[in-house]
Formats: sequence, C-alpha cells, structure tokens
Amino acid sequence: MKIVVTILCWAFLGTAASAETIDPARIVDAATGDWDQDGLQDLAVLAAPAEDGGEIGIYIYLRDQDHHLLRLAVSAPGKIRGSTDADGVFGQEPSIKAAGKSSIAIYSQNSAMGRDRWDQTLTLAYRDKQFIVAGYTYTHYDTLDPNAGGSCDYNALTGSLQKDGKSVKAAPKTIAIHDWTDETGQAICGK
Repeated sequence: MKIVVTILCWAFLGTAASAETIDPARIVDAATGDWDQDGLQDLAVLAAPAEDGGEIGIYIYLRDQDHHLLRLAVSAPGKIRGSTDADGVFGQEPSIKAAGKSSIAIYSQNSAMGRDRWDQTLTLAYRDKQFIVAGYTYTHYDTLDPNAGGSCDYNALTGSLQKDGKSVKAAPKTIAIHDWTDETGQAICGK
C-alpha cells in the first residue's frame, strides 16, 4: 500500500511541477463560458510567453464541482502567433471568446506586416474530458499578387473541408490542443 501511495504522490508532484506559472502581466485576453457543461463558469486565457518573441499559450481552467474554484485543465504554451506588446504593431493581436455552448474560438491575424496577410480561427471543444481542435479556418492573401490568396475551413469533428469555396474530401480527426501546431492546420488545408 505504501508503494501505491508513494507512486501517486510522485505522479501528482510531477503533474503539478509541469504546469507553467502565468505572470498576470502576461495575460493577453480571456473568456468565460461553461466549457464542460456542468453549469459553472470556466475560464480560458491567452498568455504571452515568458520571453519576448515566442508564441502565445492557451490556458484553460475548469471550475471544481466541490469547491467552485478554478483548476488548470489545459496548459498549452506556444500555440498562437501574434503581438502581445501594447506598443506593438496594430493588426497582429490575438483574441479569445466563447463560441457556442462548449466551444472556444481563438482568433489570430497578420493584417499589418509584409505582403503575406492572413487570419485564422482555431475552435476548441470539450469532448471526452479533453480539449480538442473542433475547427480551423484560415484565409490568406498577398498584397502584391491578387491571385495568390485562398481560404480553408475545416470541421475536424465531421471531416467537412471547404478549400477556396469548394468541398474537398477530408477525414474527421481528433486532435488534442496539446498536439496542435500551425503546420497541422496547413497540412490539412494542403498548403
């Protein structure tokens, strides 16, 4: 019995140690909603990385049933591109909001720098006690070449894919937010 208790304590300490501490000054945006449909308000946060120049993290907190306190459910650093500097370039700010009953929409963009402009929305949903990518919408255009743009809208839950306004055959996928990268979305869209 002592061995089982020791193993459980080490597993808990390992989990607690792996959670990143978020400096309140690094919070970029936040949204509330009932992500796990338990009747209690939960919290989703976008936070800048500890060091300048990195990608923005997604942190999701679910409300504890017994004590109604927020508990970290997802720590996914380095998932979203964007500017987090208050004096930074306009047109690169990310945002997060509740979308539907149990979904979270994360919007990012580059509508200001260079000739390659884009915007994307990553939609997360709570399924089977984990947060998965439910959808990915991406549009892009070239400010110098009017023929070098496109769009992609992928519903990961159903496998529905619209590429440049046309239906394309795709398979549904279950992708945990921990496993998501921009390259995953670009591969689905055939870029």
